[in-house]
Amino acid sequence: MTSAPPDRHDPLAPLVLDPAESRADTATPPESPTTIFWRQLKKSPLAIIGGSVLLLFYLLAIVAPFVAPYPEEEMDRRRYFHPPHSLHLIDRQGSFHLRPFVRETRLANPQQFRYEDIETEERPLRFFVRGASYTMLGLVSSNLHLFGVDNGSRVYLLGTDSFGRDEFSRLLYGGQVSLTVGLVGILISFSLGLLLGGISGYVGGATDSVIMRSTELLLSIPSLYLIIALRAVFPIDLPSQQVYLGIVAILAFIGWAGLARVIRGLVLSIRRNEYVTAAEALGVSRFRIITRHILPNTWSFVIVAATISVPGYILGEVVLSFLGVGVQEPAASWGNMLNQARSLRALTSFPWLLYVPGVAIFLTVMAFNFLGDGLRDALDPRRVTGGTS
Repeated sequence: MTSAPPDRHDPLAPLVLDPAESRADTATPPESPTTIFWRQLKKSPLAIIGGSVLLLFYLLAIVAPFVAPYPEEEMDRRRYFHPPHSLHLIDRQGSFHLRPFVRETRLANPQQFRYEDIETEERPLRFFVRGASYTMLGLVSSNLHLFGVDNGSRVYLLGTDSFGRDEFSRLLYGGQVSLTVGLVGILISFSLGLLLGGISGYVGGATDSVIMRSTELLLSIPSLYLIIALRAVFPIDLPSQQVYLGIVAILAFIGWAGLARVIRGLVLSIRRNEYVTAAEALGVSRFRIITRHILPNTWSFVIVAATISVPGYILGEVVLSFLGVGVQEPAASWGNMLNQARSLRALTSFPWLLYVPGVAIFLTVMAFNFLGDGLRDALDPRRVTGGTS
């Protein structure tokens, strides 16, 4: 004779858990998309390194007036082509110093710009010193600099150029131009590419034909020649701020076409989804459907594409400035800094003129590529699904 199952409403009945309820209580709560993204991104150490390098570079560009010991246009007429200073911790008596110092130099050979140290004149490196006045981000005015030396001496960690200007200071100021050109250009061109590609894919018809023929026309012209031709439209003697805006406009004008074609293909597949059909049935406007229901579903691709495309914009500015039609002296950019190393003598006798901007450009491009690869893997739904199954 079998016993009846216990009554759940009887307080004296023994408690028996339903196996389904027990499994539900012990199940792991679902992870948020942000948590999944960070877990996948951490699996790519190169992406973390690339992101850290870029974060450091952009922070240095923001606080460049504070970190740079001298203004970007300040010249030292006694030290043309000065090599990078060596930091010392042991003086000529053999004593160890906790604070690094540099030695004063004199020009030993004016024809070859060869300098030699003056052993008896040692200048300790000091932090948070007063120097030239500046305004940071147009908001904070100060004359405090991160480091420097006293007694009217100079410290050139990365040497000087042909005008006696500090390469380290110009590298930081140049980063404000070269690094932001990519971000501003991407912001403009990708906004255009998203909007025009979304309209082309969703509306179709004559609108689609006009937009796609325009993209094909732009893509058929070699980008380098198009950049130079568009730059020739502007006067050569424009101020640096206007040249900067002109370069951004040029790069944004030629950069939207490729993205618009890809977004059009994505929109053609997304527009068949049920939520788009439901929005159309409710009478939602086409523009709102495109901007609120279709384009947000392309963000994963857009983020990766933008990250990988930024180096192209940076290199575009570098090419224009290197050719002498970009940012003009005395304003600094990595391109016109590289222009200082065009001669054979500079390459053989003053290699820091090439290494300083060249290494910065190389590290920036590689960091963006590493970060873009990591973002592509982290935002790939197939990879994420495979990793969590």
